[in-house]
Amino acid sequence: MSTPLPSQYARDKLSTLLRALRAATELTSAEAARRAGFSQSKLSKIENGALLPSYDDGEALCRTYGATAEQRDEVLDLLRVLHDEVESARVILRRGAHRKQQQFARIEAETIEYRDLQVAYVSGLLQSADYIRRMASKVMSSTDLDKQVAARLARQRVLDDQGKRFTFVMTEGALRWRAGSAGLMAAQVEHIIEVSHRPNVDLGIIPWSVEAPPGVMPGHEVHIYDNRMVIVGIQTATATIQDPRDIEVYLTLFASVTAVAVFGDEARIELERIAGDYRASDS
Repeated sequence: MSTPLPSQYARDKLSTLLRALRAATELTSAEAARRAGFSQSKLSKIENGALLPSYDDGEALCRTYGATAEQRDEVLDLLRVLHDEVESARVILRRGAHRKQQQFARIEAETIEYRDLQVAYVSGLLQSADYIRRMASKVMSSTDLDKQVAARLARQRVLDDQGKRFTFVMTEGALRWRAGSAGLMAAQVEHIIEVSHRPNVDLGIIPWSVEAPPGVMPGHEVHIYDNRMVIVGIQTATATIQDPRDIEVYLTLFASVTAVAVFGDEARIELERIAGDYRASDS
C-alpha cells in the first residue's frame, strides 16, 4: 500500500476534523452551512474533501462550531499546508519548464503591484535572451531551451502595462555572479539600466558597501504578487505561499531590504559601475 502524499493526508485530516466538529454540535449540514454563510452543497464538498476551503471559510466554520483555540489552530494549520503549494524542480523540468513560465505569466497578468527580491541572479523579468539561455542551458535539451527562452521573453511583455507597478531589488552579488562571459554580463547589466527608465518600474540595488539590516539576510529569491501571494524559489523546489501570516513576513522582509537599497539615478550609477567593470575585464 502506497503512503499518501502530504497534501492528500492533510486534506483527509481536515475533512475528518470538520465533520467531527459539526457532529459535536449536532447541527445538520444545512444549518451549519447557513450559519457559516455558504451553501449546504459547498459544505458537503468541503467535508468530503472535494473542495478546499479558504482561510475565511475555515474561520467561519470554527466560529459556527464553537471550536477551541487548539482546534481552530489545527484547522488553520492544515489549510496552511494545503494552500502552500511546493513543486519540485524535477517535476517542473519533467512537465516542461516553459509551462512554469506560462503559469507565472498568468499570475503576473492578474497582479497590479509586483515586488521582486533577488540575491543570487538577475530577476526573471529583467533577463536578456542570452542570459536566459545561458542559465538554462545545462539542464535542458536544445528544443526545451528554445521554448524556455521564448516563454520567459513573452512574460516580460507584462512590463508594457502602465497600469501595473514593478519594484525590483537586487544585491550587487546577484549582478556579480558570472552566468556567462564578461561581455554577456555587461550587456545584461546595460539591459537592466534600460528597463529601469520605464515609468512603472522602480529598480533598487543593494551595493556591497551597504551593511545588511540586523536579522535580515534573505537566502533565496522572493516574488510578491500584490498582498495575496508569495512565490519563493530554492535549488530544488518552488513554493507558492498564500497564508496571510506568512505573506506579512515577506512584506516586512521586502520593506527592510528596500530601505537599504538605492533607487533611480543612484541605482543606475551602481549599474554603470558594474557594467564598466565587466567591459574592462573583457577588453
